[in-house]
Amino acid sequence: MIKPRRLRRGDQVAAVSLSWGGPGAIPHRYATGKQQFETEFGVRIVEMPHALREPEWLRQHPEARAQDLMDAFRDPAIAGIISTVGGDDSLRLLRHLDLEVIRTHPKVFLGYSDTTVSHLACFKAGLGSFYGPSFMAGFAENGGMFPYLIEGVRRTCFSAECIGRLGPAAEEWTVEWLDWGNPDNQRRRRQMHPATPWRFLQGEQAAEGALFGGCLEVLEWLRGTAVWPDASTLRGAILFLETSEEAPPPSAVARALRTFAAMGILQSLAGLLFGRPGGATLPVEQFEDYDRAVLQVVATEEGLRDLPVVTRMDFGHTDPMCVLPYGVRARIDPINQTIDLLESAVVD
Repeated sequence: MIKPRRLRRGDQVAAVSLSWGGPGAIPHRYATGKQQFETEFGVRIVEMPHALREPEWLRQHPEARAQDLMDAFRDPAIAGIISTVGGDDSLRLLRHLDLEVIRTHPKVFLGYSDTTVSHLACFKAGLGSFYGPSFMAGFAENGGMFPYLIEGVRRTCFSAECIGRLGPAAEEWTVEWLDWGNPDNQRRRRQMHPATPWRFLQGEQAAEGALFGGCLEVLEWLRGTAVWPDASTLRGAILFLETSEEAPPPSAVARALRTFAAMGILQSLAGLLFGRPGGATLPVEQFEDYDRAVLQVVATEEGLRDLPVVTRMDFGHTDPMCVLPYGVRARIDPINQTIDLLESAVVD
């Protein structure tokens, strides 16, 4: 995988709206994320021409959203690209993307959820990108960004040193939904849950592999498209998956894993990582049901009892979130219950 140049203080970073037009619908929420990111990391955010357009216009013009992304990659003055927010129709961008542009103009690309579509385009082009926060979800956190998120972005996107140990958030976590449309909520901290360790469900030996994955529902949509990787590319990979705020049930997770098994992907993996289930109304007590669904397919149905499986991790649709760089080699040690990223994700 091609590694982009690291971000530096003073860099110019582009904001792109690739799916829902969140900045146009709720401008104060986007402005908060922009301001908090600029202040913390010392960069300057510039909006691509259509990033602030109203949601309905953006819905009708996927080609314009794709053009913003391509132009951001092409522009030599832009050092990085960050998604403003997710949505549900980035899939419509695929026919308008030029993978050669991505390949020949590598730069940091960051986002999550529906941005999984563009991550797979980068992966297909050979560029390592970054599964992590967006401007409106993560960087616009009520009352200020979480330290865990800040540290993760610095270590992966701003430093060319080996990333090293990836651990759970020492601080609390949250999935509470506060209406973004109410500006008063921006100053109100969300209700938090006590910090919890990640769950190492199985595995007797350490395993290494390159990271690949994204939002489970979006990956389901992408199978069979031009950006879906060849099976050989995923052989020996560590697959990371997380579920969205729509809280698909454990049965949906099991069905998706069965599909990966039917495709021959599950059996060839070096490890499997799951984010904490998303969904503001999902009781924490039901997280155990998701763990059981994973083991039902991996261990019981497929007999992959040696495959390291880690769940309830801090990435995806709960906060704070870490950053997972595509293509970077990681090591899962189920005995010592550690996860290490064995290289940098960027270059000087």
